[in-house]
Amino acid sequence: MTGPVMDIATRVVRWQAAHGRHHLPWQQTRDPYRVWLSEIMLQQTQVSTVLDYYPRFLQRFPDVAALAAAPLDDVLALWSGLGYYSRARNLHRCAQQVVAVHGGVFPATAEALATLPGIGRSTAGAIAAFCFSQRVPILDANVRRVLTRVLAFGEDLAAARNERLLWAHAQDLLPVDDLDDAMPRYTQGLMDLGAGWCLPRKPRCGLCPLDEVCAARRAGDPEKYPVRTRKLRRSAQSWWLLLRRNAAGAIWLERRPMTGIWAGLYCPPVFDSAAALAWAEGRPGVRHLPAFLHVLTHMDLHLHPVLVPGDADTPPAQGGWYGPADWPALGLPAPVRKLLKGL
Repeated sequence: MTGPVMDIATRVVRWQAAHGRHHLPWQQTRDPYRVWLSEIMLQQTQVSTVLDYYPRFLQRFPDVAALAAAPLDDVLALWSGLGYYSRARNLHRCAQQVVAVHGGVFPATAEALATLPGIGRSTAGAIAAFCFSQRVPILDANVRRVLTRVLAFGEDLAAARNERLLWAHAQDLLPVDDLDDAMPRYTQGLMDLGAGWCLPRKPRCGLCPLDEVCAARRAGDPEKYPVRTRKLRRSAQSWWLLLRRNAAGAIWLERRPMTGIWAGLYCPPVFDSAAALAWAEGRPGVRHLPAFLHVLTHMDLHLHPVLVPGDADTPPAQGGWYGPADWPALGLPAPVRKLLKGL
């Protein structure tokens, strides 16, 4: 690449030093454990939310060995409310693999990092760039938007070959000098621009350091990029939650299967229809609590809680009675935790 495109890395590095984000706790370290933890938490989660969870996680699991040795239930309990619980399960698996296979030391290259559970190519690149100044690109959603606009890259990213081509362009744009300082700054700078300037709607082009070299800006249509024709279809499900409460105020909870919605978390028994709970209708004290909507990434989950007093007829499944004192230590889906607190 020639011409003004060559200025992109220099512009981003200089801008990040003067105007980028520097206050985030994971920016104050090159410890791969802390950077990795932040990168996993930040996947599809707002920075403001992660700022609440990150210090609590570090207090409970100060290093990768502590996380690897912890029970999965402890990890899921601390993760409760962050969503995308497969991240927490992979986090635990990854920590165990780092300890078992790598002697408790994270690999120093993106290629090796990408072999660990839950670490994809972009996350591996971020860890390698931030911690080891490796000259490797990242391509998360925000950075993909920045680069497709700068390059006016109009190929359909629903096609794998076009995604590979964009990765190649991202590699070409990387800094070439003073990598120890430039790679962390460049990587962070692209993230900062995507989060606060190169927005999906109404990008702040006039304040962007790439304004003069952005092909989409010159064409007057930055919102046209990135191009992806294949859209994810939303679906909906309705669940009836059986809240069986005993005389001591405990609720019967079961662990969800290790695949699917809320995998591995504790939850009241789930039924797919009101008819499946018809046997409870004649019991004294049965209450249908207000139904509510829980929005997942690709699905609307309509939840119908039914409170059934009494501890007789224990459900024929693996589970147990858990009272209010037990709930904080359990991995509970956020809407279930909120529901139990309101009983």
